[in-house]
Amino acid sequence: MSRAVMYETFGGPEVLEVREVPEPHAGAGEVRVRVAAVGLNPMDWVLSSRPEMAERFGVTLPSGFAADFAGTVDEVGEGVSGFAVGDRVHGSATGRAAADFVVIAPDSARTLLRTPAEIDDRVASTLPVAGLTAAAALAAIGVRAGDTVLIGGAAGGVGVFAVQLARLAGARVIGTASEGTFDFLRRLGADPVAYGPGLEERVRAMAPEGVSGAADLHGTETVEAALALGVPPERISTIAAGPGQAGGVRATGGFDADPRDLERISEAVVAGEITVPIHATYPVEEIREAVRVQADRHVHGKIVVDL
Repeated sequence: MSRAVMYETFGGPEVLEVREVPEPHAGAGEVRVRVAAVGLNPMDWVLSSRPEMAERFGVTLPSGFAADFAGTVDEVGEGVSGFAVGDRVHGSATGRAAADFVVIAPDSARTLLRTPAEIDDRVASTLPVAGLTAAAALAAIGVRAGDTVLIGGAAGGVGVFAVQLARLAGARVIGTASEGTFDFLRRLGADPVAYGPGLEERVRAMAPEGVSGAADLHGTETVEAALALGVPPERISTIAAGPGQAGGVRATGGFDADPRDLERISEAVVAGEITVPIHATYPVEEIREAVRVQADRHVHGKIVVDL
């Protein structure tokens, strides 16, 4: 037997349970990963609490929990090439990551990637969903050197990657956040601005030369401010609203990213060009508390669950 986080009804963190389940094994074309760490994302608790979203992603009850994981390959099925027992890896398996073992078909860099020796499992577990989502949000608006980019939700799990990727591209970043996170954002290379009423005026005062692009990673406030500042809709992206909800801007997400972006992000972490702030770590037995903190949406960086 092995452990897995499961839920049988949709709801808040209280529906999550650590259960004993039959130990899975790798079949043909699959590998089994002994999971060491799970990086939480807002989408994890959205899927476990909102049936309509779960249906969109093919999640049915009863279900496992979380997507991003890191660990070590301990079984390799027939026909698998490129991975061997003992390889350290990280990847994504929607609704299955928070478990002692994940069995997965390593069909792309989106699902499974080797972990560089310089990156520990906790950091590796934070990279897939957040890193690819940030890369997609910036690619959708073509961020380039000389841009001034407004990033909404800059201190969150996706935001910390978006800020640093935009800076690596040569852009100036203005990031929305609560005032308590301003020093945190400055250390990442962003110029912080408080979210809330009056955002347009505050950004205009910070960037009198104008804003050339925007990525809204939380709601639609940044989209609305960017449009009011004269940013063309095609240079505004959102991961939280469809085009019809946000003035025809570019709706995107991690599935739109080039899977090779994950390898590039890993390389940037190794090179010290991207740092991964981990807000807190929890043992799997405290999964409910970890999700409560994540769902509070005041996390500065990432939350990791240890297996």
